[in-house]
Amino acid sequence: MQIFIMRHGEAQAISSFQPQSDFHRTLTKQGQLEAQLMGKWLLNITKNIQEIFMSPYDRAQQTAAIMLSSLQSAEHNAHIASSTLDFITPSGSAKQVHDYIDGYCAQMSGESTKEPHAVLIVSHMPLVSYLVAELTTPENAPIFATAAIIEIDYDVTRMTGEVVRLISPLDLC
Repeated sequence: MQIFIMRHGEAQAISSFQPQSDFHRTLTKQGQLEAQLMGKWLLNITKNIQEIFMSPYDRAQQTAAIMLSSLQSAEHNAHIASSTLDFITPSGSAKQVHDYIDGYCAQMSGESTKEPHAVLIVSHMPLVSYLVAELTTPENAPIFATAAIIEIDYDVTRMTGEVVRLISPLDLC
């Protein structure tokens, strides 16, 4: 299984918000462009995304919507599901997300498909960094640029994976 973990695109500065309204920060024009660029890149890398899991925060929702639009532009990706998970927030638990992914994999193992299964998780720092360490090795906790995506080749039987690559919008320019 392929797991793609993405940090949301560039968002409005936090200094212009009250701490309790961090939830409602939206993408900047730059953040929208980053997400569009990464959506095109991901479409060229895989045609197997079956589901997008996203944070409930506005900037992650916007990023996921742009990614979904890019991925669904291909005819064979017309039926990508998306789910908002209230526990994939900046302060969320990487262990809880790992458990959820393992449960999801167990559920999907009953479905027969010719293509390898792939999911995209759109969330925030520091959770995305901790999640990579949780799904691979504890010493593997990269810092994500905005809209960066890491690909993990995940072994559902061992419940662990290996990092394949980390790509940011700057790498594509």
